[in-house]
Amino acid sequence: MDEASNPPGVTGQFRPPPELPKALVGLWAPVIIGTAIWIIAFVVLLIAGADSGWVWTAVAGAGLGCLGGAIVAWQSAASRRGSRGAQRDL
Repeated sequence: MDEASNPPGVTGQFRPPPELPKALVGLWAPVIIGTAIWIIAFVVLLIAGADSGWVWTAVAGAGLGCLGGAIVAWQSAASRRGSRGAQRDL
């Protein structure tokens, strides 16, 4: 059964999903900005002489931001290589 809303060449009820917009798959900006904010918070907390709990929270945030950057780089490399399980267009 063909549906009227399907584009030419696609038959049946199921069709491939549309490509995601670049704004949703572009992950570098949020990772870099978030990591920079945690690093700035760490420096400010050190200068202010804050409680060690807050300082370690900022260190953990910066560390997780660096880990996130490594994961984004890994996924981008896998996408460029054409790996089957990689996200596309990163």
